[in-house]
Amino acid sequence: MLNYSTYLHKTATEWVTFVHGAGGSSSIWFKQIRSFGAQFNVLILDLRGHGNSKPALKDAFNKKYTFDSITHDIVEVINHLKIERSHFVGISLGTILIRNLAEKYPERVKSMIMGGAIMKLNVRSQILIKLGVIFKSVVPYMLLYKFFAFIIMPGKNHKSSRLLFVNEAKKLYQKEFVRWFKLTSEINPLLRFFRAKDIKIPTLYVMGDEDHLFLPSIKNVVSKHIQSTLFIVENCGHVVNVEQPELFNNRTIQFIKGLA
Repeated sequence: MLNYSTYLHKTATEWVTFVHGAGGSSSIWFKQIRSFGAQFNVLILDLRGHGNSKPALKDAFNKKYTFDSITHDIVEVINHLKIERSHFVGISLGTILIRNLAEKYPERVKSMIMGGAIMKLNVRSQILIKLGVIFKSVVPYMLLYKFFAFIIMPGKNHKSSRLLFVNEAKKLYQKEFVRWFKLTSEINPLLRFFRAKDIKIPTLYVMGDEDHLFLPSIKNVVSKHIQSTLFIVENCGHVVNVEQPELFNNRTIQFIKGLA
């Protein structure tokens, strides 16, 4: 089972579950725990191979991960904790996992908050992935990861986010990085399906106005999905919860409380 931590509120019954992105860990939510813990029960977890979660024994000889298998890891934790329904907050690739969970288990998802959401890979993103596929077994993975982090978060004001993710990624092994990178082979058809289908679960997208790779596609998705809302954070890049934590917390908590 994945490594996880819970922060229980004395009286609240609502749960909020946080899902980090590839190369990160539950530690990226440290600026959210106090604000959310003051009003909700909070669950943070480390995805397989990240933070303090080791790859599952059943995957020891499995060279390929799938979005469904990783999504099931999350469901296994909420089942273990007997959490019937939760609000889900994700960042970057974590938003894909949340959206996949909502597709497979819609009855478990009260709402989705998608920070730095990925709903389409533009031409630049696809070129980057192709380069990664070519060099992933030759170039040290940290060199690749630093390169990707700089492309996604290039600004001076993105430096703290960039360093946080790079430092967390150092805890991965080359083999684990390659397993996660191979997920890119199934990402395009999955995202195409997500864009086409309005799942009708209240969804808030929180995007930085400098998130040049992913913001345009999110604007298009929100224009077509009835229960989706977009909040754009000024002077902010991809990792909105780290760069603008106070604004992120206030807006997302307001969104959840508005659903009551």
